[in-house]
Amino acid sequence: MQKGSFQLVLQTSSLVIGFMVWVILSSLMPYISADIDLTSSEMALVTAIPVILGSILRIPLGYWTNKYGARLIFTISFITLLLPVFIISSADSITILITGGLLLGIGGAVFSVGVTSLPKYYPKEKHGFVNGIYGAGNIGTAFTAFLAPVIANEFGWRATVNMYLILLIIITVLNFLLGDRQEKKVKVSLGEQIKGVYRNPKLWLLSLFYFITFGSFVAFTIYLPNFLVNHFDLSKVDAGLRTAGFITIATFLRPVGGWLGDKFNSFIILMFVFTGLTFSGFLLSFTPSLPIYTVGVMGVAISAGIGNGTIFKLVPMYFSKQAGIVNGIVAAMGGLGGFFPPLILTTLFNWTGHYAIGFMALSEFALASLILVVWLYYQDKLKLASNVLESTESGMMVTDMNGVIQKVNPAFTKVTGYKAEEAIGKTPSILQSGKHEKDFYRSMWEKINSDGYWQGEIWNRKKNGEIYPEWLTISTIRDDAGQPKMLVAMFSDLSNH
Repeated sequence: MQKGSFQLVLQTSSLVIGFMVWVILSSLMPYISADIDLTSSEMALVTAIPVILGSILRIPLGYWTNKYGARLIFTISFITLLLPVFIISSADSITILITGGLLLGIGGAVFSVGVTSLPKYYPKEKHGFVNGIYGAGNIGTAFTAFLAPVIANEFGWRATVNMYLILLIIITVLNFLLGDRQEKKVKVSLGEQIKGVYRNPKLWLLSLFYFITFGSFVAFTIYLPNFLVNHFDLSKVDAGLRTAGFITIATFLRPVGGWLGDKFNSFIILMFVFTGLTFSGFLLSFTPSLPIYTVGVMGVAISAGIGNGTIFKLVPMYFSKQAGIVNGIVAAMGGLGGFFPPLILTTLFNWTGHYAIGFMALSEFALASLILVVWLYYQDKLKLASNVLESTESGMMVTDMNGVIQKVNPAFTKVTGYKAEEAIGKTPSILQSGKHEKDFYRSMWEKINSDGYWQGEIWNRKKNGEIYPEWLTISTIRDDAGQPKMLVAMFSDLSNH
């Protein structure tokens, strides 16, 4: 097996274990609350608390992975996780549950390790799919959501928690022995990496998008077990099974989202994602019956799963040199997106007696994200057009329909000698050589007005007075209504020919 493939398997398995541990409290809360007296607000707090450290730590873990490698960071993380798991297994108060739950967040923070390490082993055109496969490691939350209640029914919730100590020891040994000791390291200071990205609006837009997609995934993962038991009177095992179904769908669609991001424009995929989340949140806000509620939740699972994979295709595309810190920031925002919704939903339910406002908020945030994705899509198109203009070797000049120069490219200056500030606002007459009669220009404009373009050889004058021949093409650019909007002239110096 190639090194990249082996590391993909090892690191994905590590993420599975990390996520299994991360959601112990939410999956076992119906059992814990029967043993330790907790109010509904306290239960929401305890289940949400692992998300805090699981979000914040993603930033340094992404940076440290670039600096020290995945092997060391995974090993240290899993050794550290032994402590909170042991603390939770012996908890008898909300204080101990919160203390253990906070440290439990390390299990979610390890997500940053693989998305930073694994792209080093693969070409860019596979980054979306590879990160999607790795991200599918969040199937670990489904394993815990389904298996933990079943085991707790037989052996009790404390014994169930202790079983996770065995899994952590095994994965720690595997990472220590089989992790890549020669992984490529990036020795750039944290300050330099942050300085290089924090002003880039794409960082914060991607963070917002992941805040919605991964945040909704985490929120529903920790919110569903208790909600289904209390709101629909389902059994604890049935609620765990349904939650596992939600997680499984979202997880297996994550590689699909990464693959779609590799094959198609990622922004178009995200348009469908946020349209789906908008509709699902709207549907759930009506507090429907269980079958319709299931449809809404499945809509969230499908949209969030595809969105999670697609977004992490975009991160290495735009931030290849600062992948560690950016992966950490984006992943942290996604984790925080899962912390607030359960608390907000519980608070709103206590105030109003229903969850409509909370679900409608999800719909509105998704709609706002959809609008921003559309804006980014067209901004990217404009930037591409601008890059073509700036990088082409031929001189280019853009004028309005009155012939006033609006934009020139660097090659224009190279050929004519006129800088951009000297040409913009003037007309192309500054280049006239005096070698052509008025009939030449009249014929040119008649051709442009009738056919929309003109092409031919013309003599022009450079800034230094030198007269030179050039091959000139003038094209008319029209708006969506078919009306002439601007003229684009492309030319090359024929002196050497």
